[in-house]
Amino acid sequence: MDDLKLGVIGLGVRSTLADLAHRPGAGSRLVACCDRDPQMLEKARQRFGPDVTTTTDHRELLHADLDGVFVLTPDHTHEPIGVEFLQAGIPVFLEKPLAITTAGCDRLLAVARTSGTPLYVGHNMRHMPVVVAMRKLIEEGAIGSVKAIWCRHFVGHGGDFYFRDWHADRRNTTGLLLQKGAHDIDVIHWLGGGYSRRVNGMGGLVVYGDITSRRDRAGERMTDWLDPEHNWPPSSLRDLNPVVDVEDLSMMQMRLDNGVFASYQQCHFTPDYWRNYTVIGTEGRLENFGDAEGATIKVWNRRSDYRADADLELPIPKQEGWHGGADPRLVEEFLHFIRTGAATVTSPVAAREAVAAGYAATMSLRDGGRAVDVPPPATEVATYFANGQTEDASAGSLVREAERRR
Repeated sequence: MDDLKLGVIGLGVRSTLADLAHRPGAGSRLVACCDRDPQMLEKARQRFGPDVTTTTDHRELLHADLDGVFVLTPDHTHEPIGVEFLQAGIPVFLEKPLAITTAGCDRLLAVARTSGTPLYVGHNMRHMPVVVAMRKLIEEGAIGSVKAIWCRHFVGHGGDFYFRDWHADRRNTTGLLLQKGAHDIDVIHWLGGGYSRRVNGMGGLVVYGDITSRRDRAGERMTDWLDPEHNWPPSSLRDLNPVVDVEDLSMMQMRLDNGVFASYQQCHFTPDYWRNYTVIGTEGRLENFGDAEGATIKVWNRRSDYRADADLELPIPKQEGWHGGADPRLVEEFLHFIRTGAATVTSPVAAREAVAAGYAATMSLRDGGRAVDVPPPATEVATYFANGQTEDASAGSLVREAERRR
């Protein structure tokens, strides 16, 4: 089997995905890299070999005879770069979020359909062991029929991760309720079995907006300034991005199309860093404690007052690889998908629905918390992706059967 020839655009933190895909002689290899930083391109030659093509202009990769490309660039560039490669017929791995507006997502999905080019979105949390285990418990009826989902996201390194670079500028992200929340909104939809159709949001820039120490970090990477041991309390942080106009505290409520109600809370100045899901059904409740190595899922099915001991406790075993072993599975799924067109756990339509909910909630948050309806995708586009990125409905039945078996 010949190696798939792959390219990567953006050699920042998430380019570890490209490292996972670089398997010369074993099925896939990186042959072309793009980044605006010449130093990163020099390091790329060390990572992927001296023969790798390097460029500061991603358009040069359009003619590099690629079998697939990883787009791992800042969020506001996902839409234009993704469109170019889809139109060129090159299968695209697009890091989440799919885009920073609902309209941007819809444009990408429409171009993928009209061009017939495979599109894959990097929602790695669908491969995280703790999320997979929660979904399995729900499917097995451990808590009956799901009626409510609550998610609290404690972003303990939020200042370092999101307020010292481009993330802090809403022109690049719309806001962190969308950018960071797209993961959790997608998981809420996946666990709840539906998509948000009405949302509202509240929140604000309540800590980092008061910090006046700012500077341009052009040419730097997050790993240059990340310091998990210090930078505490959050108000002591210095050298923030010149523009800081995204919220550091956000909350949203959702009503899904199947009647499930959900809420999501995100805070970027907590001392701890993890996310907690609570899923309530007609016959019980489940909750995760921790979301990586050492995490446990607890299920309560009997009436009682407060008790820490659950009726079922499921420890999550350690997995190798970033994000609890999710990233290797994500890359493996993408490579298998572009080779075979097989069904995937991730979904471009679901990625669009996560952005649409986060975008609508951000608009609500900035307009007094009013309720906002979330528009569904065009029927013909949703059908195309439900049919396995084909207009053939019979192929779709095979995709859905494969998904059911998963």
